[in-house]
Amino acid sequence: MAEPDIKRRGLVDGKPPVVLSDAPRYPDCSQATYLKTSSPSMLEPRAEYRLKRRSSWFWFTTGLVAIAFVLVTTRATVPDTWRSLHSLPYIFEDSAFVGSTVPVARSPGADTLATTEPLDVLALSDQVRFDNYSLILRGQRIFLHSGEFHTFRLPVPSLWPDILQKVKAAGLNAVSVYTHMGLINPSRGVVDFDGFRALQPLYDAAKEAGIWIVLRPGPYINAETTAGGIAHWATSEVAGTLRTNDTDWKAAWQDYIQGIIKVTAPNQITAGGPVIAIQVDNEYSQNPINHAEYFADLEAAYRDTNSGIVVPLTYNDPGQGRNFINGTGAVDLYGLDSYPQGFDCSNPTVWRPVTTNYHQYHAAVNPSQAWYIPEFQGGSFDAWGPTAPGYAPCRVLTGPDFQSVFNLQLWASNAKLINYYMLYGGTSWGGIPFHGVYTSYDYGASIAESRELTTKYDELKRQALFLRSSPEFYKTDWVADSSTGLAVATSSAAFVTLLRNPDSKAAFYILRQADSTSTANITFKLNVTTSTGNLQVPVVSSSIALSGRQSKVVVTDYAFGKSSRALYSTAQVLYASTIDGRDVLFLHGDSSQEHEAAVMLTGTPNKVQPSPLVTLSHDRAGLAPSTTVISFLPGIQGSSPSGTLTPNWSYPLRNYWGLGTNTSVLVGGPYLVRNASISGTTLALRGDLKTDVRLTVIAPRSVRSITWNGDPVSSDVSASSSSVTAIGGFVGQLRMSKHVRGISVPKLGGWRFKDSLPEIGEGFDDSGWVVADRTTTNIPLKPYYGDGRVLYGCDYGFCENVVLWRGHFNATGAEKSVNLSINGGEAFAASVWLNNVFLNTSFGNSTNNRHILEETDDKFTFPAGALIPGKDNVITIVQDNMGLNETAGSNPNSSKSPRGVRGFKLDVGNFTTWKVQGKVGGYLHYPDKVRGVLNEGGLFGERKGWHLPGFDTSTTSPTTAGWAPRDLAQGLPGAAAGVGFFVTTFELRIPGGSDVPMSFVFAEPEPAGQAYRALLFVNGWMMGKRVGNLGPQAKFPVQEGILDYNGVNTVAVALWAMTPGVPVTPDLQLVIDGVYDGGVGGVVTNNPRWSAAGRE
Repeated sequence: MAEPDIKRRGLVDGKPPVVLSDAPRYPDCSQATYLKTSSPSMLEPRAEYRLKRRSSWFWFTTGLVAIAFVLVTTRATVPDTWRSLHSLPYIFEDSAFVGSTVPVARSPGADTLATTEPLDVLALSDQVRFDNYSLILRGQRIFLHSGEFHTFRLPVPSLWPDILQKVKAAGLNAVSVYTHMGLINPSRGVVDFDGFRALQPLYDAAKEAGIWIVLRPGPYINAETTAGGIAHWATSEVAGTLRTNDTDWKAAWQDYIQGIIKVTAPNQITAGGPVIAIQVDNEYSQNPINHAEYFADLEAAYRDTNSGIVVPLTYNDPGQGRNFINGTGAVDLYGLDSYPQGFDCSNPTVWRPVTTNYHQYHAAVNPSQAWYIPEFQGGSFDAWGPTAPGYAPCRVLTGPDFQSVFNLQLWASNAKLINYYMLYGGTSWGGIPFHGVYTSYDYGASIAESRELTTKYDELKRQALFLRSSPEFYKTDWVADSSTGLAVATSSAAFVTLLRNPDSKAAFYILRQADSTSTANITFKLNVTTSTGNLQVPVVSSSIALSGRQSKVVVTDYAFGKSSRALYSTAQVLYASTIDGRDVLFLHGDSSQEHEAAVMLTGTPNKVQPSPLVTLSHDRAGLAPSTTVISFLPGIQGSSPSGTLTPNWSYPLRNYWGLGTNTSVLVGGPYLVRNASISGTTLALRGDLKTDVRLTVIAPRSVRSITWNGDPVSSDVSASSSSVTAIGGFVGQLRMSKHVRGISVPKLGGWRFKDSLPEIGEGFDDSGWVVADRTTTNIPLKPYYGDGRVLYGCDYGFCENVVLWRGHFNATGAEKSVNLSINGGEAFAASVWLNNVFLNTSFGNSTNNRHILEETDDKFTFPAGALIPGKDNVITIVQDNMGLNETAGSNPNSSKSPRGVRGFKLDVGNFTTWKVQGKVGGYLHYPDKVRGVLNEGGLFGERKGWHLPGFDTSTTSPTTAGWAPRDLAQGLPGAAAGVGFFVTTFELRIPGGSDVPMSFVFAEPEPAGQAYRALLFVNGWMMGKRVGNLGPQAKFPVQEGILDYNGVNTVAVALWAMTPGVPVTPDLQLVIDGVYDGGVGGVVTNNPRWSAAGRE
C-alpha cells in the first residue's frame, strides 16, 4: 500500500497536517481509497420526469448497518428545471450513525499483488509491471484511468496545475502527454526546453497533484499538428525517408530524443517521479522492415545503458493491425487506439454502433498483457469550411450518453488501461495545426478550451468514482457475452457481458442495448450466479430498465468497505468505502426506473420513516435469512425536512467531490474542489465557485472547523435537521466573494492602422531577402513546371505561416499573363500582384473535410497598364501556409509537403530572379525564442515586430511614421485588396483569487463569407487565424498568462483582404466566458516586449 499522504507544512498538535487532495505526494497507486462522486448518466431534465411533489425521505439503522436516503441540496432555493429526480442515491453503512463521520480509505479486494502471480518478463523495474489483467505500480494493482493533455496547446506553464488538479478531481489518475519535436528542436542541433516547451514544470505539477504520466514524445505524434510534430527543418534537410531507419533521419531525431531522455530519466517512478511509461513514435505499421527497424532504433536509444530509462515502452496501433507485438521493434506493452464515431460532428445524434470485438482481438494478439487503449475517443477534431459544425456538436456526439455506452463497452472488453483523447484539447496557436484543422483544438472534450468543466466531465467523474471504489474490478476474467452464448437476460434486446474476479468471485454484468444506437427504452430481468446460488434479479421489483443509449453495471457479491458485500445491486454503485469505521455504499439510478439491492443486515433496526416508493423485504426464497432486499420504485424523489423539494440529483451529484486516500473527505456543492488538508482540527478546502452554494462535508470526527479558500465557514442552522447532519455531516453556505462581482472588460477601440504590404510598392528593396535558386530538393513532390528552380519555402527555412515570394522579370511589353501553381495546404490562400496592381487570389478549399483543395493552378492575366516595358517587373505572391501534412497512409514522406510555388511560367519570356521571405531569421535565427519557432510568419508587420507589446504606433518619430487612427471594422482603406496591421491596447484589472476565462470574438456586423484572413496577436502571441470566407471559427479563447490580467495588453490584427471592392468589416471584441471565485492562482505572464534586435 502507498504510505499516507503527508505534506510538510509544520507540525500541528505534534503532528504534520494531512493533505487529502494531493495524495499521493508522489503519485499513489490506490484508487479504491479515493472518494469521488459525480453526476448520473442522465444530465438534463426531461419533461416526462416532472413528478408530483411527495415526501419519501427516510432512513433507518440496524445494529450494524444503516441505510439513509441522501437529501443534500446545494442551493437554498431550487429552480424548477431541477425538480425532476433523475437519480436515486442511497447509503448503506455498517454500524450505527454516531456523531461525525470519518471516511477511511480501505476497501476489500486485491490492493497488493501476490508474489506468485505471473508478471511481464520485460520489466526493467519492479515498480512498473503488468500481467494479463492490469498495470501494477509499486506492487499495487491499478486501473489506469487517464486523459490526454498537450502542454504545448496551453503555453502558460503556471496554468498546467489547473488542468492536472481538474484531472485529479475528476477521479482520473494519469495523463497522457505528447511532446512536440518541432517546437523543442527548432533547428538541427538546437534543443530548447525553456518556457512552455519545458517538461520539468509538468513533472513537478503532476507530482504535486498525484497524477501519473505516460509520455509520448514521438518524434511523430500526429495530433492534428503540422508535420505530425516532426521538426520542419527535418522535412527538407533529411534526404532519406522519415520514420524509417534511414541514417540521416536517425541522425535528425537523436538530439531531440536524447533531450527527452535527459529530462525524463530523473522523473520516472523509480526516482520518485510521475513518469510510468514512454510511447515509441505513434500509430505506425511494422511493415516494411525499415519501419520496424526505426522502432528498434528508438528503443535502443531509450534502452541504452547510459539513458537510465527503465519504464515500459508502449505503442498505440491505429487499427487492429497487430503491429509491434512481436518481432523487430516490438514494444513492452501493446495498445489499440479507437475512435468509433469518427470525426464528423455534423449529425451529432446519429451514432455508429459500438465495436464488438475488442476482447476477441485482445485475446488473439496479446492475451498475456493487460488490455491497453492508449487513445479512446474523448471528442473529435473539427475541419475548415462553412459546413463544419464547430465543437459544440462534437461535445454532443461524444457526450455523456456516448460515454455511458462506449466507455463501458471498453470496460466490457476487459480493458484496464484507458486514456481518453482528448481530456483537455486547448489551442493550436501560431503554426501548430496541420492544414486540416483551425486554431481551436477544443475537441469537444470534457474540459473545454477555456478550461471550464462540461457535462462530459460530470459523467466521466461518475464513472471514475465507480472505478476508484471497486478494486475487485481491476482483476477480472472475461467470461462471456451475449454474442458468445451468455443467455442471462430475459430479453434479446439487452446485451450483457460478464466479468468476474477470479479471487473474490465478485461479478460485473455490463449491460447495454443489443442495438447500441437505439433510443428506445427496454426492460428485462437478469439471471445471475451469486455466492448463495442462482437468482433472477431483481427479486422484488419488476425489471431492470435501460433507457436509450444507456449502459449499466449490475454487481453481484460486490465488496465494499472493509468487510461488507452486497449480494447484488441493479442500482448503480456511485461510491463504496469506509466512513469512520463503517462500511459505506452509495447507490444511484434514474428516478423513472426501478432499482434494487440486496445486502446483509444484522442487529436491531431503528424506526423507519415509511415511503410507498421504497420497500424492504426479508426471507425471500433463495436468499439467506439475514439478507434484506431494498427496492426503489419509479417516481421516488425527496423532500427536505423544511419541505423544499430537492433538485435533480444530477445537479448535486455532479458537484460532489471525493478527496484524499488514507484519510478522506466527501465535499458537496462547489463547482470544483481542488484539494483539502486537515491541520489539527481544521479542514481546509480549496476550490472554485460559480455561484453561491450550500456546502456539505463528511469528514473525520476530529474536524471541528472548516475553511474555504482560507475563510472560515459557518454551519447552516436551517439545515440542522437534514439527513446529512443527522449522520454527523456538516452543512454550511458558501457565497461568491464580493471581489468577483461586477468584473467587466473594456470595449476594444482606439485602433491604429498601417499598411503591411510595402512589397508591392515601387522601389521596394528585397536585396536582403533569400535568393530562391535551388535546383534540387529532398521534398519528393517535385515542381510541375518552371525553369528548374525549386520554390518551396521549407527549402529556404520558411515552412510556416505567411511566406512572400517576389519573381523578377524584364518586361518587353508582350507579356500578357503568368501561370502559377501554388501549394499551401487545405484551406490556404495566395494573393498575387504584378508590381502594385492586384491580379487575383487563389483559394484552397475545405468544406468539412470535403472538396479539399491543397494547391491551385491558375492563370493570372495582366490588366492594361500594369506592365512596365523595358523595366524590372515583379510578381509578388502573399501565401498562407496552413501547416505541413501528416503521414498519409504508408507514406511517411508526405510530411515533406511542397509548400510554395510548384509551377511558374510567363506566357512570354522568363523570370530572372526569385526572392523569398518568411518569418524574420527563418528557423535558424528567429529572434523570439520565448514564443518559439512557429509563432510568426513573414508579413512585413510581423518582421518589424508590430504585433509585440511595447511597439510604438504613435507618429512621434520617423521610425513609426505612417500609423493613423482607423477602426478595425472599417477594413482596409478604399476596400482594397492587401494587408494592413491594426493595433490597440487595453488595460485589465481582474482581482486575484478569481478565474475569469476570456475570448476574442469576431462578431457582427461582419456578414458571413467575407473574403479575408485575420491573424490575431495577443501580447505578441499569434492566438488565432480567422478565415472569413470559410470559417467556422470566430471565437478565440485566450488564457490568462497570455493576457495580463493586471496590466496593459496589446492586441494586433493583421487583416488580409483578398478581393478588392468588397467591404471587409471584422468587428473584434473581448468577452468574458465565465467568472469563478477561486482559480489555481499564481499565473505568470511571459510576454517579451518589442526590441529592434533581430528585426528588419
